[in-house]
Amino acid sequence: MDPRLQLRVQRYGWDRASDVYDRAWSRQLAPAQDLLMEMADLSKGEDALELACGSGLVTLRIADAVGPTGKVMATDLSEGMLEQARKRSQATGAGNITFQRAGAERVDVPEATFDVSLCALGLMYAPDPNAALQEMGRALKPGGRAVAAVWGERRRCGWAEIFSIVDRRVETEVCPLFFQLGTGDTLRRQMEDVGFQRVTSERISTTLHYSSPDVAVEAAFAGGPVAMAYSRFDEGTRSEVHQEYLESIASYGTNGGYRIPGEFVVARGEWPPRGG
Repeated sequence: MDPRLQLRVQRYGWDRASDVYDRAWSRQLAPAQDLLMEMADLSKGEDALELACGSGLVTLRIADAVGPTGKVMATDLSEGMLEQARKRSQATGAGNITFQRAGAERVDVPEATFDVSLCALGLMYAPDPNAALQEMGRALKPGGRAVAAVWGERRRCGWAEIFSIVDRRVETEVCPLFFQLGTGDTLRRQMEDVGFQRVTSERISTTLHYSSPDVAVEAAFAGGPVAMAYSRFDEGTRSEVHQEYLESIASYGTNGGYRIPGEFVVARGEWPPRGG
């Protein structure tokens, strides 16, 4: 798919998912977000850039960590997601956050502006993840650091059949290489390839908890990356894909709900100092 078309599909898909996303995913993504924040090791007064901020689940944590003397620029492709993030920011009174609608591969900020750049589970959707990583570096002051979290290997994510189930009905091409960055040392190597130094990474296992089939289905179809394609399905097709997905996760059923395995990879690297 043409990268511009891919981004347009993602933009409108995440706009549709924005009202569902928090209740579907906030609990499930917390382990990756916690590790990302730990590895970022933010300090008061630092300036931070967050790419693919989504509904602001991490944004507010970053803003709190850098405090009122620090600044946060949070970007996302989806205006619907940014609206959710703005509402969250206003509700908490955070006054040190600026929002910008932008794709991860190009952000309207000057070079060497930030102490740290972060991306929590957004790189998988970039048509060119290397360009997004390069942008994270470009925005950093010499010696600054970047931290990124992605989903892990496909075989360790029990919900992964969602993509093939949808693609059998319509070619979405939303994230054809969704699990690539989480495979082996790919994320670490790609950070090194764009110039980051002293790159480290951690891989963690997690469990996605869903209390019922309806909750699991809503998260998978209405609250995630296939929301655009799903919105165009008629009722018969929706019933079919629900059934196929529930069959794909049936082995993880427990007490009327599901405990689905998942995996995250989080990597941290430092941008070279001048002359480094």
